[in-house]
Amino acid sequence: MLVHPANEPDKVAAHWLLQRLPCFSRLALFIFDSGYDMDALFHWCQQVFSVRTQVTHRGAQTGFQVLPKRWIVERTFGWLNRFRRLRKDYEQRLNIAEGFVYLSMIHLMLNRLTR
Repeated sequence: MLVHPANEPDKVAAHWLLQRLPCFSRLALFIFDSGYDMDALFHWCQQVFSVRTQVTHRGAQTGFQVLPKRWIVERTFGWLNRFRRLRKDYEQRLNIAEGFVYLSMIHLMLNRLTR
């Protein structure tokens, strides 16, 4: 998870995020959104992590359509929006904003474990 400034493009922040992975020897596939569709990023992932890359594209159909694996990310954003502090960007520092995302996810996981 990485919180970065809004004026920094996601394609650049992808390098920062992937370099923060703690254990990348078990990974076999990176699935990217169509916003990250660039050959330089895929080539870099194959060199550094030795993994396959895949891009999920939206279908040509109009209306709502559940895409495999992409729904996981959208569902997580929906869970995070339940926390009032994360609905808007109140924080001035990125590390504090990132900390609140971690706290929210810890809260969600603890609730699931104690059921």
